[in-house]
Amino acid sequence: MSGESWHVFLMFGFFIVLTFVCGLYCILVTRNLIRTIIGLELLIKAVTLLVIVAGYITGRTAVTQAMVITIIVIEVVVAAIASGIALRVFRSNDSLDVRELKRLKG
Repeated sequence: MSGESWHVFLMFGFFIVLTFVCGLYCILVTRNLIRTIIGLELLIKAVTLLVIVAGYITGRTAVTQAMVITIIVIEVVVAAIASGIALRVFRSNDSLDVRELKRLKG
């Protein structure tokens, strides 16, 4: 790894780790479904940024672009489905608390 690549990896690596930790903390601490979805989005953003940095360092930008577009499409689908589930849970329970999900039947 050259000096410039190492510098880029360190600079973006800090933000990747910071975003990943924020997302993980958001998922582990909260009991709100919307906050959980936001935490999941933060985790996916950290992984996306990691893929971009890895592609830049290795010089394989075409493969990286294809992977990032795929990740973004999957991320949007997951967010849409999770938001739909959260909306349905809110309509049936009048709450987004995950502890209320134990009362669901069917």
